[in-house]
Amino acid sequence: MGAECLFCRIVAREVAATVVHETERVLAFRDISPQAPVHVVVIPKEHHADVSALTAADPGLAGELLAAVAQVARAERLEHGFRTVLNSGADGGQTVFHVHAHLLGGRGLAWPPG
Repeated sequence: MGAECLFCRIVAREVAATVVHETERVLAFRDISPQAPVHVVVIPKEHHADVSALTAADPGLAGELLAAVAQVARAERLEHGFRTVLNSGADGGQTVFHVHAHLLGGRGLAWPPG
């Protein structure tokens, strides 16, 4: 994608991130504004704008993304559960238009909150 995509810049190591997991095609790093005790962002290294674009272009990579979420959850010792969020599109709450999964855990995350 290029210089305007924050996550592409993280993949290129132009922007610092605390990496917790990396494969040839997937990168996971701690969120800079965590919403839970464990908050990791998992991305494909290849740019795809959202989950629909990713699954249309490379369903196998979509599977690798989810496998990485599970692997990070195990490494973070989230054996009692975790939440995975994939916002897609502006109306879905996506703010960085490079597909990414939020892995949240480390406390109860019942829905709806309250």
